[in-house]
Amino acid sequence: MRTLRSLPYAVAAASMLAVALPASAQQLSIATGGTGGVYYPIGGGFAEMINNHIEGAQATAEVTGASVENMGLIMRGDADLALALADTVYQAYNGSGDFEGRQIENIRALASVYPNAVQLVTLAESDIESIADLAGKRVSVGAPGSGTELNARALLEANGVSYEDFTPQRLNFNETADAIRDGDIDAGFWSVGPPTSSILNLAATRDIRLIGLSDEEVANAQAEEEVFAPYELAAGMYDGMDEAVQTLGIPNVLVVNSDMDEELAYQLTQLLFENTDELIAVHPAANDTTVKFTMDSTPVPLHPGALRYFEETGAEIPDRLRP
Repeated sequence: MRTLRSLPYAVAAASMLAVALPASAQQLSIATGGTGGVYYPIGGGFAEMINNHIEGAQATAEVTGASVENMGLIMRGDADLALALADTVYQAYNGSGDFEGRQIENIRALASVYPNAVQLVTLAESDIESIADLAGKRVSVGAPGSGTELNARALLEANGVSYEDFTPQRLNFNETADAIRDGDIDAGFWSVGPPTSSILNLAATRDIRLIGLSDEEVANAQAEEEVFAPYELAAGMYDGMDEAVQTLGIPNVLVVNSDMDEELAYQLTQLLFENTDELIAVHPAANDTTVKFTMDSTPVPLHPGALRYFEETGAEIPDRLRP
């Protein structure tokens, strides 16, 4: 029995010949994140693509605590597909970091969908200009069980900042935006595909500033987490953001249990890459949903069904992605 709240997500229907699936695959649950992030619209958009294009299948986007929680849902079979940050997936698969002593070996990837950006936001009037200035402040580090908290902690610790230096608050994206707006906290982290609705809404009501990272801070973080990469938030992404801001990017991975039916995994992967325009219509982050991005960025082996699809397309598949 599902323990998650089930929330269907609607997007415009598109025409395509339906493909029949095994009866066992008819009800699919996609674990996403909070409604203020990108996982939910991306997961919901993909659910609607499944409903429109795969005969007999009904997929539903589920609101969750995001990456870390989603790994457990996949392991236990409480979700069929899940979105999660690459570092979370990597740690879970290898039993390292926050997953030390609780390795989840049955995780397989279908694709890397788009990169997240670590976004540290404060009010424009704040005296916070760098991560060092978080000392003594009230800071949201993301929802419990989220990839945002993993990313925030790795970034901070790699640069000599610990939770003991400030007052951490574990809030989801919408709660973080509300708390910054109301003055209940001084700053907050998001690790999400930009632009994200909760920051857009905050910027529409208050003047905000995004805190950039120095080259040294980026390098320190990369030494801590190999999936981190330099990422630039473009000028104008949010109201009042006049200049580009340097931060970190982390791929987001669409994962399944290794026990998923191979034909289902194949058809889901095919659907994602041959109808990407439908997902882009839901959120622009899906512009990065390419075969090359998957080959370059995926941190764990592919499901055999996904592997079959990529082999048929002639993709050059790294050895690390073969089970």
